[in-house]
Amino acid sequence: MTVFSELRMRPATAGRQGWNASTTARLVMAGAVICLLLVGANLATPLYPLLQANLGLSAFGVTTAFASYVPALVATLMLAGHWSDHIGRRAALILAVLAGLAGNWVFSQAESLVVLSAGRALQGVAVALATGASAAALRELLPSRPEWASRFTLLATAGGVAAGPVIGGLLSLLPGPTTAPYYVHSVMLAGMLVPLFLLNARPAINLPCGPRPIRVLVPRRPSVSTEARGAFWLAAAVGFLSFAVFGFCLSLAPGYFAQIVHTDSRPLIGALAGMTLGASALSQLLSVRGRFVVPAGLAVLGASVLLLAAAAAWHSLPLLAAASAFAGLGQGVAFRTVFNDVAAKVEVSHHAQVISTVYVITYLGSAVPVIGLGWATAAFGLETAVTAFVMLCSAAALALAVLTFRSSVRQRQFA
Repeated sequence: MTVFSELRMRPATAGRQGWNASTTARLVMAGAVICLLLVGANLATPLYPLLQANLGLSAFGVTTAFASYVPALVATLMLAGHWSDHIGRRAALILAVLAGLAGNWVFSQAESLVVLSAGRALQGVAVALATGASAAALRELLPSRPEWASRFTLLATAGGVAAGPVIGGLLSLLPGPTTAPYYVHSVMLAGMLVPLFLLNARPAINLPCGPRPIRVLVPRRPSVSTEARGAFWLAAAVGFLSFAVFGFCLSLAPGYFAQIVHTDSRPLIGALAGMTLGASALSQLLSVRGRFVVPAGLAVLGASVLLLAAAAAWHSLPLLAAASAFAGLGQGVAFRTVFNDVAAKVEVSHHAQVISTVYVITYLGSAVPVIGLGWATAAFGLETAVTAFVMLCSAAALALAVLTFRSSVRQRQFA
């Protein structure tokens, strides 16, 4: 079945010869696409101070540029989050890669905030197209291991976001520090098109019938079954908080961390900014179980985020690194548990749509609070704004920890 027949939602034919990839290869491809796209979306993290100087941006301009991809991402998740159920996972991933390549080119050539934001918006479209398709593909490839499918999904997403700042910092040492990272990344991203085109793709799970199959691609009203509703809202709340912290780490944190450790080294700044995301990704490899895993993870997140303000006051690099790492570990364990709970309660035929809806709320956490942080920075200064921001995030995490702890106690008493 060719990509073009998938996009036209035609039934599979037996005439095409292609690569009959193993399950392992398909797992790698599904994870690699979303991981690479998120690397590209976060290459600019250590470059923002340089872009700010080159383009004459304010702190509010930096946060606006960072967050501008979220409206495009959220809109695409709402409008096209279910597309891969009908056109197939492979076709959706190819569209995502093409959008990512376009976003790289626009962002790397930007000479104004408007063009910079347009490049970020295209990156948001790419990430959105791949989010539901990748998560659904991983679950279909591991039908008897839904927990590991969730682990791989979060490992690929958190790992991509964490690797982006580190890779961006290292590649910025090449000639053309604001363009070279995107040229190298585009070559890697384009390389994914080869195995995707050659792949013998599996048919879409909801191939439409009738003379007008295009109707199934129209936007749908988000819906969640009654059984999964409680788990859905908990995952959305934890995700929103998590991405508020991540959004800070990936936007204003580079300049903030540079002040703490008195450095202008982009690789070091990128490594510090990506440490929380890296710890979150590594936590997916840990087998932590128990009734109180979620409240414990949220408590660790809340306490660790609060220590970021203490690290700034004491100008302590070890405390900054430790607080960032433990914040990622707490977030990763908590979010994986609630994310897996949602995935287990959702029907396979609606998996891409519901997971996309979870990410709609989750990604808003990296836009709304971060834009507010940018405004507060312009009004009150970086240190005051960041201190207030991390205290609010800490209070929210600890409040969620208390709520989930009480819920766990009630469930234990009922059992």
